[in-house]
Amino acid sequence: MADYLPHTPAEVDAMLGFLGMDSFEQLFAHIPPAVRLSQGLDLPDGLSEPDVAADLVRLTSANRAQTGLMTCFAGGGVYDHEVPAVVKQLAGRSEFVTAYTPYQPEVAQGVLQAIFEYQTLVSRLSGLPIPNASLYDGATAMVEGLNMATGATGRNKMVISAGVHPHWRSVAATFARGTGHEIVVVPLKDGVTDWDSVDATGAAAIVAAYPNYLGVLEDMTAAKLLAVANGALFILGTDPVAAGVLKTAGQWGADVFVGEGQPFGTPLAFGGPFLGLFACTQDQVRRLPGRIVGETVDSNDRRSFVTTLRAREQDIRREKATSNVCTNQTLMAVTAAIQLGWLGTQGLREVATRCAQGAHYLFDQLVGIDGVTAVSTQPFFREFAVHVGQDASIVLSEMAVHGVLGGLSVRSLCGNSDPSVAGALDDVILVTVTERRTKDEIDHYVDVLRKVVR
Repeated sequence: MADYLPHTPAEVDAMLGFLGMDSFEQLFAHIPPAVRLSQGLDLPDGLSEPDVAADLVRLTSANRAQTGLMTCFAGGGVYDHEVPAVVKQLAGRSEFVTAYTPYQPEVAQGVLQAIFEYQTLVSRLSGLPIPNASLYDGATAMVEGLNMATGATGRNKMVISAGVHPHWRSVAATFARGTGHEIVVVPLKDGVTDWDSVDATGAAAIVAAYPNYLGVLEDMTAAKLLAVANGALFILGTDPVAAGVLKTAGQWGADVFVGEGQPFGTPLAFGGPFLGLFACTQDQVRRLPGRIVGETVDSNDRRSFVTTLRAREQDIRREKATSNVCTNQTLMAVTAAIQLGWLGTQGLREVATRCAQGAHYLFDQLVGIDGVTAVSTQPFFREFAVHVGQDASIVLSEMAVHGVLGGLSVRSLCGNSDPSVAGALDDVILVTVTERRTKDEIDHYVDVLRKVVR
């Protein structure tokens, strides 16, 4: 970002004169008035550069660095996993940091190959044959799955488990205002989706999460059978780390896999940028959103890489396309490929195993504290929810005083997107354990929660 505004008033006047215009209003006259900002931005008066710098220092001084001060047991879709030094070093190379979507394959062979390797790894994680070159994040990946389902079935009814992350469902609801999708949310019962309670007639998609946002591992058989019975696509959002020890989306019979790739090399970074994982069956390859990198040979019979199947995308098919996405998260995708390549199959299994062992150890300790009870009796992977008998936000604030980021308030996580669920869970904390958490840190968590739960 530039440290200054590059255009002087004289340069602006010269530009307008060259265009034969008298004002900025003429420059933007082609934009319909209905979509212009009519009320202004209501910004405060400008400040000098030293004053702005001083104000930024004041604001940043309020931050508490996590290292050495806060031990992170929060998750809820964004996870504090280890980023190995080799991943930081390789992903930080200028060839990757400066890369954009490779529109010119003949001069972008290195980046294209990296994306191709990423796609191969996503295919293995998902258990499905056709991955794309990535999407913006897990939530928008799910929305693209809904669009694919509409294109495949000609319907717009989407049956989504309440176990799908509330933020993902909120994004889907926002998109539905423009696409016309009808969103039907299936409630949870003891932490598991109550598929028997829903009428899926005419559904384009059955959408579930494995594990769900409360950490529960659901049997996906019922969701798959419901999709088959109604001629709908089965879209499964899975935790890619869990693929190290659990069934993949493909093994559950999913038509579409979506997921959040942030755990693979992308730090928490105050909420982004992240990485949307997406893969599907061969039947849906012509509807796959975004970009695909394919392998071929050039005129000299040398191995080479290209963006392929472009004819399905909105820049060519326009109104006939099922997606408007024409780009991808190149840097995050390459970073994920580096981390997965570094871990390998055994390394991913070890990460997943350590997460599960740590989470179950912590859970067993917590439910032994008076006033702390489990939300669900169902199995879980690395994340679980517990009642603490009082306002979860207050408990978490008190834990923070002791240097522990104790989890997330489910009430805060749900917001107003799902009041029926959130209202029943005001005293619930969602707790996560990754491979970074040591036994000493976990034991400290237990001691702190025992002090603050009264």
